[in-house]
Order: sequence, then structure tokens, then C-alpha cells
Amino acid sequence: MAVYSIGEVAERCGINPVTLRAWQRRYGLLKPQRSEGGHRQFDDEDIQRIEEIKRWVDSGVPVGKVKALLEGENIHLDDSWAVLQDELMGVLRTVRPAKLRVKIATMGKENPADALIDNVIIPVRQRLRLDQSTARAMSSLLDGALIDYVAFCLTGSRKKAGKDALLISWGNEDRTRLWLEAWRLSQQNWRIDVLAEPLETLRPELFPGQYIFLWTGKKLTRGQQEQIGHWQEQGFSIMPHGN
Repeated sequence: MAVYSIGEVAERCGINPVTLRAWQRRYGLLKPQRSEGGHRQFDDEDIQRIEEIKRWVDSGVPVGKVKALLEGENIHLDDSWAVLQDELMGVLRTVRPAKLRVKIATMGKENPADALIDNVIIPVRQRLRLDQSTARAMSSLLDGALIDYVAFCLTGSRKKAGKDALLISWGNEDRTRLWLEAWRLSQQNWRIDVLAEPLETLRPELFPGQYIFLWTGKKLTRGQQEQIGHWQEQGFSIMPHGN
């Protein structure tokens, strides 16, 4: 029977090793064997289980609910992400940056970046925009902590095998979302660098030989689509991301 290290499983399944450890230790979702040296060893059944866990999480199920589903229990899922949103809002209201950083890091370890960004972080940022009394301070606090965490994640991803790319915001002022999209790409084996300031006029010739992702945060206009096609015809490795 073939056995795999946690690094091999992480690469094969597209899951961060830190997340796999969290799924095992905190949620009891995995039970890998141990080598004589104490290292985790996974077999093909473990990989199948990981893929099943991923499918549940990718479909919008918080990781804390997955074990019950795997065991055939009937649970209510509608409010699961809302609970995490409320937890994050609660930490924000304490106005304690260190506690907020810990909460974000914990959620980042336990949930895939895509699911966490789409189901928790973006909705919380939207909720803060509706709260005029304290929204500006809380939103700024959250954004700073998110960028800090994403920068940490990007540094770690650059130490691994992957493809180098530059992420550029094209006409969108939401810098925090840009960093969140960089995190999303880093989970797809991209070693991402971020051009922190958005550009109204993009000149790819300033970045010769680099693979470039463009993020606008909205549907590309016909003019933008034509411009990207023109750059590609000129030989630039440039692609829209998440539009």
C-alpha cells in the first residue's frame, strides 16, 4: 500500500499542510498513521477522505460541520457561515488587534482561502459598510489585520515550488480585496507579488518577462477585454483574474 507524507498530500490535494493538521487536531477529520519517527503517513483512503472534505467545504460548508456530514448526520447549514461572521464581528468590537490577528490566523488555518474569503471576510466587510457609527474604524482595523495575515501567507508560499506572478489592480481602489485575491492565487501554487497601488493606465512593458494577473473586481469592459487581447498578441503573459 502506498503511503504519502503530509507534504506530498498537501501538493496532491491542493491543501496547505497547516490546514491538514488543523483538520486532524481540532476537528478529528483525519486519522493518519505515524512512521517510526513520528511523521504522519497518509494512504489512498485518507486522500479520498480529504477530497470529500474539500468538496463539502468548497460547496459552502464550514469545516466544523463536515464531520457530522461525513458520519451521515442531518444538520442545518444555512447559518454556519453566519456564525463565523458573527464571531469575527465580535472580535472586531473588542478593538484588540492582537486578538483579531489570532482569530484571522485560526480561521485561515482551518478553512480554504476561497471559502473563507467568499463566505466570511467579504460579507463582514460589506456589513461594516452599513454600520456608519463605528464602521470606518473597525473596517480599517480589519483591513490592516487581513493584509498583515495575507502578507505572511504570501511569504510562506514563496518558499515552496510554484510559478511566479505579479498581481495588479486595474482601476479598482479596494487594496484589501487585492491582497485577498493574492492569497487566493497563492493557494493555487502561484508565488505572488502584489503591486500595492492600483493603476488606471497599465504598461506591461514595465514588467518584462513576468506573468501578470489583472484584477478589476468587476466584469471586464469590452475595451478592457480588447486591450488584454492586444497585449497578449504582443507577447505579454497577462491574464484577468476573478473578473
